[in-house]
Amino acid sequence: MLFDSPSSFGRTFRIVTFGESHGAAVGVVMDGVKPGLPFDLEAIQKELDRRRPGQSDLVTPRNEADRVQVLSGVFEGCTTGHPIALVVFNENQRSGDYKAISDLFRPGHADLTYDRKYGIRDPRGGGRSSGRETLARVAAGAWARQQLAGMGVSVRGFNREIAGIAGASVDWAFVESNPLRVADPGAFPAQRAAVESALADGDSVGGVCEVWIEGLPVGLGDPAFGKLDGLLALACMSIGAVKGVELGAGFESARRRGSENNDPLGPDGPLKNDAGGTLGGISTGAPVVVRLAVKPTSSISKTQKTIDRDGHAADISTKGRHDPCIAPRIVPVAEAMCALVVYDAWLTQQALREGSVAPLAEWDWQAIEEIFRG
Repeated sequence: MLFDSPSSFGRTFRIVTFGESHGAAVGVVMDGVKPGLPFDLEAIQKELDRRRPGQSDLVTPRNEADRVQVLSGVFEGCTTGHPIALVVFNENQRSGDYKAISDLFRPGHADLTYDRKYGIRDPRGGGRSSGRETLARVAAGAWARQQLAGMGVSVRGFNREIAGIAGASVDWAFVESNPLRVADPGAFPAQRAAVESALADGDSVGGVCEVWIEGLPVGLGDPAFGKLDGLLALACMSIGAVKGVELGAGFESARRRGSENNDPLGPDGPLKNDAGGTLGGISTGAPVVVRLAVKPTSSISKTQKTIDRDGHAADISTKGRHDPCIAPRIVPVAEAMCALVVYDAWLTQQALREGSVAPLAEWDWQAIEEIFRG
């Protein structure tokens, strides 16, 4: 099963996230981890630091250290083979910011649907629907990325577009040195100005996040419902602020002829990569390129029309500490979800063949690629 509950994800490597924005803590339980593997908590903390709030004047000023703690599954720096529980305690909640809107539904947010579905909701920051839940995903994804790195696979992302302003070049060294995590130094000033303008207006803007998965072998993913690109799309769409996902040329491919869109094949693999690293849902060995449409932050101070729990018309202005653009903090979350999918697909394929052939890492990928191309 890909998910056994609304808060779980994965087949062979499984995670369950828990906690609310203004509750005591947020965390994740990871299951399916082999015993005896080195456990690097600081590497996980590093990824959480990339996601945490309060990093610049272009994100929410909520000041959370987001220090992660291990509750189980690790002994003397190694995994025990049992579920690993990671937790981050909330320290800087200001629940009073939401008292005035506790009976109102914020436009664009999950308030109305949560209330109608469950008959109860936590208005403090959105409770379970808050973006704070994503820190649990980042913690688990950081572990998956560590394991993939040992297999020669890298997962890295940036924001291709902010507020409709697209970057043309990719300078990886620039990505982590600017508050928007964009990759084009030339486009950054205009992108920053757009975010600052929205913030001054009590409004917000969106963006387009792009993730590159490099170093994958040929053969990950399965036909029909286990397609690698399908699983990546599902994982990325599960991020609250994401409203669209594409791989490779994506929606642009709908505007082309087949002769233009198809990737010609050569002795060393595809001659271009508009397919985005998969064919038939199976990895080709080319980089897998995933793009996510990130909507503007729903919680804004600009006055909007809404209704209360009784259906009466009302005006609402959301106070508190919110991101004028959530896209910069989406990047590590998107990387984490992609890493979780790829690591799970790798382990699932390995498990299917366990006992009959060598683990994937030991396969002769050159021979396999020759068979694939033949």
